[in-house]
Amino acid sequence: MTVRHRQRFAWLRRLAAQQGSAPILPKQSISGRALVGVVAIMTFLVALTTGAVLLVRAAANQWRADLAREVTIQVRPLEGGDIDAAVERAAALARESPGIAEVRPLSKEESARLLEPWFGAGARLDDLPIPRLIVVKLAPGAAPDLAQLRKSLSEQVAGASLDDHRAWIDRIAVVAGFAIAGGALALALMLAATVLSVMFATRGAMAINRPTVEVLHFSGATDGFIAGEFQRHFLLLGLKGGVIGGGAAMALFVLLSLALDGKFGGATRDQLGLLFGHHTIGPLGYAAIVTEVALLALVTAATSRYTVNRTLQTIE
Repeated sequence: MTVRHRQRFAWLRRLAAQQGSAPILPKQSISGRALVGVVAIMTFLVALTTGAVLLVRAAANQWRADLAREVTIQVRPLEGGDIDAAVERAAALARESPGIAEVRPLSKEESARLLEPWFGAGARLDDLPIPRLIVVKLAPGAAPDLAQLRKSLSEQVAGASLDDHRAWIDRIAVVAGFAIAGGALALALMLAATVLSVMFATRGAMAINRPTVEVLHFSGATDGFIAGEFQRHFLLLGLKGGVIGGGAAMALFVLLSLALDGKFGGATRDQLGLLFGHHTIGPLGYAAIVTEVALLALVTAATSRYTVNRTLQTIE
């Protein structure tokens, strides 16, 4: 913007003030407040989606790590066989294998309790052929030969089998991948909705102030200067809405973290733990929310500038 253009712009502003006209872009307007609300809602949803993705990823990684540190030996009762002797023999084979840290056979009562979610508490399961389980914990950093252990069990213990949880680990990985992909798609859709909202708001502001914009345009003001006025205005609106939405999301995650820490009572913690797991978004999550607030404000400003430049091209 040259000095001559600035002088002309100042003269036009003084002329508009003398005529009682509103400024080019009033700081307070119904459309401006509506856009702040839209950006706040979108930022809140984006932050919630980001936090949910981080929680799902953390929970999935924890489940996979827990499953990878253990294997399970299952001993099925056979007619005429001694199940207790078979369990002891299978446990001994596991203890003799390299890379094994701990071997713990579950009692018949402990194995029956694992079936309570399906049969209910207090159900009589004495007549059912309930398999006996042996929990085998792997030594950290070790590489046990599970194939050899599986072979030894099949050869020396009738009805014994080894489950390395590989199928469950793969399923968790697939589910977590779908959840993360869904979160990324939701973020993209929310960003697209924000861009469209800003475009409509900018076109509305241009339509309302079109006479003033045309006067500036024909008096020599460059398109960059006019677009910059709109850009600064919508940048402030985007920052305001982003801070409101992002701050609300961060407050919600702080409350969730306090609840998981037991600040609101043990029952609340247990229920939330079932829903979200005992994980929080951590510093990385809060940093991501702050980044998203800034990103949405920049997207708002850039979209406004682009829309103004496209509109100014139609003014001859």
